[in-house]
This record gives sequence, structure tokens and C-alpha cells, in this order.
Amino acid sequence: MRLPAFVLTSALLAVLLGCTQTMTRPADEASTPTPTPTPAFSGKPVIYQVFTRLYGNRKTANKPWGSVAENGVGKFADFNDAALASIRAFGTTHLWFTGVPRHASIGDYSPYGIPADDPDVVKGRAGSPYAITDYYDVDPDLATDPARRIDEFKALVQRTHAHGLKVVIDIVPNHVARGYRSIAKPAGAVDFGANDDTTVEYARDNDFYYIPGQPFRVPEWPVDYRPLGGEKHPLADGKFAENPAKWTGNGSRAAQPKFDDWYETVKINFGVRPDGSYDFDRLPADYAYRDIAEHAAFWSAREVPASWKKFKDIASYWLAMGVDGFRYDMAEMVPVEFWSYLNSSIKTINPDAFLIAEVYNPAEYRNYIRLGRMDALYDKVDFYDELKRVMQGKSGTAKLAEIQQRYTDIDSHLLRFLENHDEQRIASPDFAGEAAIGKPAMLVSATIGQGPALWYFAQELGEPGNGDAGFGKATRSSIFDYWGVPTQQRWMNDGRFDGGASTPEERELRAFNASLASFVSSAPALRGAYADLHQHNLTTPGYNEQLHAFARWNPQQRLIVVANFSRSASASFDLSIPLDISANWHLDAGQHTLVDRLGSGVTVPLNVMPDGAMAPLTLPPRAAYLFEVQ
Repeated sequence: MRLPAFVLTSALLAVLLGCTQTMTRPADEASTPTPTPTPAFSGKPVIYQVFTRLYGNRKTANKPWGSVAENGVGKFADFNDAALASIRAFGTTHLWFTGVPRHASIGDYSPYGIPADDPDVVKGRAGSPYAITDYYDVDPDLATDPARRIDEFKALVQRTHAHGLKVVIDIVPNHVARGYRSIAKPAGAVDFGANDDTTVEYARDNDFYYIPGQPFRVPEWPVDYRPLGGEKHPLADGKFAENPAKWTGNGSRAAQPKFDDWYETVKINFGVRPDGSYDFDRLPADYAYRDIAEHAAFWSAREVPASWKKFKDIASYWLAMGVDGFRYDMAEMVPVEFWSYLNSSIKTINPDAFLIAEVYNPAEYRNYIRLGRMDALYDKVDFYDELKRVMQGKSGTAKLAEIQQRYTDIDSHLLRFLENHDEQRIASPDFAGEAAIGKPAMLVSATIGQGPALWYFAQELGEPGNGDAGFGKATRSSIFDYWGVPTQQRWMNDGRFDGGASTPEERELRAFNASLASFVSSAPALRGAYADLHQHNLTTPGYNEQLHAFARWNPQQRLIVVANFSRSASASFDLSIPLDISANWHLDAGQHTLVDRLGSGVTVPLNVMPDGAMAPLTLPPRAAYLFEVQ
């Protein structure tokens, strides 16, 4: 879940309570490297994100606000051996299943004991997967037999592991659905808010913040909006019983939040007082350089807020089920001390657990990695944003190298992507308007750093995210509605997952992305050194600001990456490689060969001379070459 721009500017400065205090404490020093666990693969982690509800849906009706009967829904069972084999063959190491825990939605599962959700506090008909109603249950929509939904998820985990893939799901600590009530919690577990003192705004061990004396009121709807598109529903009456009102998920303290607030959710209290001060022990700054065991020992000797313990139990529950890692929604809205507590607990159970944080403040990256013990976090507000500008023709590529150099010490922790469930599809008119420009962009994104690379399902097919799905609008594949994804449905080919119904353009684009992802997860050089070649070549005749080039290497492998972001102009030039790089590569003087590893069949001579090396290149529009030195 990503905050809209208007919320980012206000909420992250004023509403995020004490999180802002944690975020201003440096745990920094760019010269200090952060240890990275040794992976079981030779290259980098490749994460393939699937929106579980959409991935396997075969129905093509795509009626706005359509029901599950009308528009269909994907199932756990759709991840059959053919699907998982195709995902693994793509180059994937970690499969992120989005939307697994049970969340608020409009459907009747009362025969299974599942409470009905109120359309007045549900976005869309299928509902946001980030408005969780039961952390110990899974979405019944995803089960072939809802009575056996947990067993079906366990079977999915086993199938995924059998194909050599790790399983990642979401945890959303900042907020839960307004109607949160667990029916699947284990013996001894206590629901969020069950023991709260609702007569006060704040108490350390209250799970929520309250507005005493005021009942909750649903937002005033915009003139063009009605729950369920205006369809009649017995609970859609403009009311939701909540007295006293709770603070809303994005931090709004109004009893009647605005439509643009996260009104379907309530904010979790992590021991941050309403004035922003902390009601728990602070983590000393030197813990940025201490190991997991020391973090765990620090918290074992201290009392922590009740909400912390609940999330520790939730994470342990999923780990015991075989889940290999978590992606944390809006991690920076939660104090960094909590992450030290939770992640040290997780790593004590499973040292190889893979932990990803959604963070949008680059100034706080090092705190969440070093103090919060994250394995990876989004590099959205910097690298993604600048790369998007390049793809749109609004900027040259020089800033990409500047950004890369800025985070050298934490490079292995920065997760790079071009699409996810929050972002626009590349091929949508509001992003790039075509899928092909994603080739040079994804090449640069996936190979410039040591950190993980992420693909969002159907990105590799050029999905444009067309259509008004209901609550969700065009440019993104809706996370709120029952919907079909046409490019994915053609690739799925009635459960064969072989692209038999895909267009030639879709198959070609997928082949490129599969070659890239497979290389990324297997290339040891991508965990090695990096050197920018762009600035060095700006004076080279024929080279220009719409091109980008850099080198990656380790003792076993030497790579040169070149990309052309022009949609209309070819470029011919002699790529110059400085002496300090060519000497480091220990290449004999004379001619060597560069071979593109992404399936183009292009080979280029590399001439090594006493003062450096040179390769004559011709790059067509949108060219993306990943050359390996032979």
C-alpha cells in the first residue's frame, strides 16, 4: 500500500507520530558495510510478485463492480505444477503471494463461520488485501473448498517448495481492517483491541487509539462514488458501528475520516504516545552494528507494548506453516525498534527468512536496514522515480549513476522494480504507453546493483492495466475488485502456462524478461563490483544522454551493460572502458569477444589496449544488451 502524494507530504511529517523521531536518528556512516546473508543461489534474489486473486482467474467478463460469480477469482489451486514450473524457469527465487491473509471483502461465507463485512468500510467488492480481518486465516475466495482453505494454502506452500521456490507473504503491522475479528486464532491468542481501555485515547497496551465520546462516521462520499457502485446491500446504509471511533490507518484522528484517508482501516498502537513520544525502551545507536542474537537479547530483557507481542505470534504462526519470508506494508509508519524486536525473533526461528520493507524515505534506509534488521527495502523514491522519468523521456540517464553511488554501503539491500501492485503498468498511457521501453529499463534496474530484483506478474507480458474495474481504475491491475488480466489469461492458456494463446509480441517480451531474470539469479558478477561507464563516455562521438552503460564483475565473470532509452533513434559509438577497469579484469592485450546473454545473438569485439579497452556498438531504439566478456 503506497501513500498518495498528498498523504506522504503531510502524514509522514505530522501524522506518523514517534516514527518520525526514530527516523531522524542516524545509524549511518556510509563507509560501514552491512552484512548480507549468503544466498543459496549464485546470483541475486529474483522476486516474482503475484496478486493471488488475479493470477489464475480465467473469466474474461470484466464487468465493473462485478461479483465473483460474474468476473471470477483466482485460486491457490491455479498455482499448479505447470504454473510453478514456469515461474521457476523464469528465474524466480522467491514467490511473493499478495493477498493471502483474510481481508475485508463483500461475499457471503457465513456457512463457514466467517463474519460479513460492511460495504461502507470496504474498498471495492473484493476488498483491499491490506485491510486484514484475521491474521490467522486465509482469504476464502482463494480456496476451492473454503472449509479447507488453510489446508489448501499449506499444500500451495509445499508445491512451491517442491519447485525450488521460497514463499513470501504480506504482514501489515501499521493497520488492520475496521472489522477485524479473528475466528481462526490459536488457543491463547487475543484479538487486537479485545483488552483495550476504550475510555482513553491512548494506553501503552491498547492495540488501537481511540476518540472517546465520538462514534465513527463513514466518510462523505464523492458525488461519483457509492459503495458497490450503488448496488443495494443490506449493510450498505452509510453507517458502521464503532463507538468510540478509532484512529484511521493513515493516522487520521477524525471520527469521520475523509474519503482519501484509509477509512477502511484502523491504526495499530505500537507504544507511540499521541504527542509522538515513546512508551518503550529505545534501541541504542550502536545496535546498528550488532548481530541478530544481540538484538533478540536486548528485547528479551524488556517489556514491550502488547501489539508487538501479537505480531511476534502472528509471524511465528506463518513461519511454522512453512512461509519463508514477509513483505512488510508501510514499514516506516511503525517505529524502527519494533522491527528490531520482530525481525530478531523471526531470524532466531529461521535465520534465512527473507524480510522486505516498504519504505519511501531514502534518508531512513540505513536505519531500517541496520537497526530494523531488514534484508531488503524498496528503492522507490529515488531510483524507480528517476528511471520512470527516463522512460517517459523527461530526463537523461546521468542521475541513475549518481543514485547508485549514493547507496554503495547498502546496495545489496535495495530492492529494484518497475512494477508492483501499487505502481502503474509500464504499458499504461500514464506511464510509458508501451511495454517495449521496459526492456532497457528493466535491464538497468535489475543489474545495476547487488540487491534483489522484482517482477510483477504480467509485467513480462506487457500488461497495460486497462479498464475501470470498479473501485480500482485503469493504469493498474485493480487490487480492490474481481477482475481478469488479459495478457496473463493468454499466457495461462487454460492452465497450461505455456503462452499458447499469447500474441507474438507478448511471447517475445516474456522471453526477454525470462532471459534477464534467469541471468540475474545466476550471475555471480551481479554480487560483485560496479563501475559507471556513462559519464566516461559522454564525450565519445555518437554516445548521448539517452544511453546508459556500466560494468559489473567479480573474479569469475565480467559484464558490460548498455541500454538505449530512445524510442526512435539508433546510436553507433565506440564504447570506451577506462584502464582501471580493463586492468582489473586482467585481460590480455588484443581482441576479445562480448556476447549478449539476453538472447539477441549479438556479439561484439572488445579490443584491449595499453590505455583501456574499446567495443564498437550499434544500439537500435530500446536496445538492451547484457554483454559477457569471453
